[in-house]
Amino acid sequence: MTGGSEHQTFSVPSPVFAPGVTHRGPYKDGPGELNVPIAIGGMVINPADLICEDPDGLLSVPIDAAETIFAAASTKHDAEMKQMDAIRAGKNDRAWVDAALSKMGCVTSLTV
Repeated sequence: MTGGSEHQTFSVPSPVFAPGVTHRGPYKDGPGELNVPIAIGGMVINPADLICEDPDGLLSVPIDAAETIFAAASTKHDAEMKQMDAIRAGKNDRAWVDAALSKMGCVTSLTV
């Protein structure tokens, strides 16, 4: 991820996010700054923020919130793994979805 042009191709399984490509090498002595906030796609990233990425994109986590967000993400991940186990075991009860849809007046099954 960069706020400037991308110049080199790396052998990594992750995409490179850059607003441009430079076919010739960048200047080694500027222009540019280090350890300053940047903005990419409306997201402000500060020095020391935690950057997480996967094939779908990237996420910037403010360093002060990293522990809280990690705990919440871990809890969510554990719940999703339990749900996946229930699906594999054929024990995933989705009746609550039909109940919620029926309460909103949606048709949940069609009879012919």
